[in-house]
Amino acid sequence: MSIEMAHLRRRLIEFMIKCTTQLKLPPIVKYSAMSLFFDRFRPSLVFLQKKKAEHWLLQPLTESNLQLFVLISVWISCKMHCSRGLSVQSLKSSGDKMITEQLFTVRDFLEAELVFLKVLKFEIGTLNIAYTQLEDLFIQFEVAKVGELLNFEACMDMMDLLYEKEETSVVYNSSTSLAASILVSSYVITVPKQQWEFPILPWKMVTNKEEKEVVELVGYILAHVLYSHTF
Repeated sequence: MSIEMAHLRRRLIEFMIKCTTQLKLPPIVKYSAMSLFFDRFRPSLVFLQKKKAEHWLLQPLTESNLQLFVLISVWISCKMHCSRGLSVQSLKSSGDKMITEQLFTVRDFLEAELVFLKVLKFEIGTLNIAYTQLEDLFIQFEVAKVGELLNFEACMDMMDLLYEKEETSVVYNSSTSLAASILVSSYVITVPKQQWEFPILPWKMVTNKEEKEVVELVGYILAHVLYSHTF
């Protein structure tokens, strides 16, 4: 990935985090939207760009247009996970404040949603994502007294960092073992060493993966996170 594309990805990640924060949406909406946009929508655009795009929102594919599609992914995710959906007017209001290079109409938002769904071939399931697995493991972890030392916010911050780069986001292809690895990595980084009392968890039973795989993934995650904070 070029430096320019890497910077664009980071800006889009920051845009999504800012959007979901300002709209006060639950974490499941943010991570479902990340899965929809970065794991599925963006990669599909690579194939579309090789041939002439049929819709003006895809040709040319500007950063403003991508920001619009980020909002659409949040909108779709909110429809799936929130008891009270987000109105298109609220979404447009956020877009007016956050997308500085272009002003989109309500009609543009509705058209963008249809384009987004077509690119995904109307397959929008996001049940088996790392966040839901992480939440389940964290609940099990809290049963042990030592679990009180771990901050769930730190786990989510680590998930955000892993999404910043395309090469590290590929770990999301293994959501269950990734969830366990994020939990362990967050523990190692945030809990003072003198208070370490990590419970022995039956990793193979919990994640259906060998303990060795979790350990290797923890090493990979820590290397990325520590590198990101160093430079």
